[in-house]
Amino acid sequence: MNGRVDYLLTEEEINLTRGPSGLGFNIVGGTDQQYVSNDSGIFVSRIKEDGAAALDGRLQEGDKILSVNGRDLKNLLHQDAVDLFRNAGYAVSLRVQHRLQVQNGPIGPQSEGEPSGIPMTMVLLPVFALTVVAAWAFMRYRQRL
Repeated sequence: MNGRVDYLLTEEEINLTRGPSGLGFNIVGGTDQQYVSNDSGIFVSRIKEDGAAALDGRLQEGDKILSVNGRDLKNLLHQDAVDLFRNAGYAVSLRVQHRLQVQNGPIGPQSEGEPSGIPMTMVLLPVFALTVVAAWAFMRYRQRL
């Protein structure tokens, strides 16, 4: 492992209808309070249970919101972004960037104690079999002496 984490960035347009509790998510970030180093963007910090975003299901915690109703969120103070969301109206269109971690190596469940992703039995079983064969061959050879 080289210690590097790779990410796949995808963008999506998400249309939400404001519910009784608003759009149903909280945000962090802005030029005055960067959430991600070297990025003053606006990010989803929390999805509220049963809110509009949770019911839609596409918006995730950690997503970067690029625009609201076509208005770019670059270089905004946090409070200006909050105000933009509050005044966005009933039907809100979000341009969102999802950041998906790319898995390098086999895909599948990993249990505790298997950091490489290779099941321990896949390593131990052949080693055990070779040990048994070596012991049997040694015993046969020793009897002939």
